[in-house]
Amino acid sequence: MRDGWIIVTGASRGIGAAIANDLARRGAKVAALSRSGAAPAGLRGLACDVCDEAALAAAFEALSQDGPITGIVNNAGQHRSGPSATLKTDDFDALMRLNATSVFVASRLAYPYLVKSGGGTIVNIGSFFDKLGVAENLAYSASKAAVGAITRCLAVEWARDKIRVFSVAPGYIETDLNREWLASERTQSWIKRRVPVGRPGQPDEVARLVGCLMAEDIGFLSGETIYIDGAHGINH
Repeated sequence: MRDGWIIVTGASRGIGAAIANDLARRGAKVAALSRSGAAPAGLRGLACDVCDEAALAAAFEALSQDGPITGIVNNAGQHRSGPSATLKTDDFDALMRLNATSVFVASRLAYPYLVKSGGGTIVNIGSFFDKLGVAENLAYSASKAAVGAITRCLAVEWARDKIRVFSVAPGYIETDLNREWLASERTQSWIKRRVPVGRPGQPDEVARLVGCLMAEDIGFLSGETIYIDGAHGINH
């Protein structure tokens, strides 16, 4: 693990908190960004709305005064669903701004700091919905497909600066937000039929994958979307 700050957005709970904890376990200096400023125990927390470009820029600058920035995990995001025929343009735009535009903005803001530190790693949290046709999930699926495209374009453009860029795309991961739904008998039966491994994933499994990408500086590996969905997305 390189010496320097790794920023994790949306790190106050769920997958983001698990990622922050795993990186800290590996010896990284972790800055946990969230709207509340809450952070896992022992980690530096900063209050920051990723949709506020000025606030993001200020957070990056503040951290850089305390050491180099060597990585960022763009995890902040939200899932919303509903019929496409009644999806409001404003709601579509809002989800795109949170799930996709913020990934671009945070990566762009991180770029000069990563260059200054001699390179680094960006991991964007996508979703296996980026390649699926999912009813009543038009905005969410579109936003996560955009994350994959952003990842590929930045990986190609910034490779010369020794910056690697990945998208980690989870399937169904059990968190406090969906635990009740996943626990229902109907959902469990459906998961066992559709997900080859027969269960939802856990936040620590996503976290360990992100931690590996950050810790292992494999210079020839970049631009990939890595699916962690129990083989759900390729199951016919």
